[in-house]
Amino acid sequence: MTKDFQSWRKSRHSNPDGHCVEAGRATDGTIGVRDTKLHGTSPILEFTQDEWRALLGKIRPDTR
Repeated sequence: MTKDFQSWRKSRHSNPDGHCVEAGRATDGTIGVRDTKLHGTSPILEFTQDEWRALLGKIRPDTR
C-alpha cells in the first residue's frame, strides 16, 4: 500500500541545480525521502520516526 506523504521539504544542504532530496511525512508519522530530479515520481524510501532520528544522528555534523 502506498502512503500519502505531505509537506515535502527540500534539504537545506541540497545543490541549487536541482540534484537534491526532499522529505515528507505520512499521517502515521512515517517519513518519506525521495529524489527531486524525478519531479514527484521517484521511489520513496520510508523510515519510522526512530529510524529517521538514527539516520539524522549519523549524517549530521557534530556541533559540540
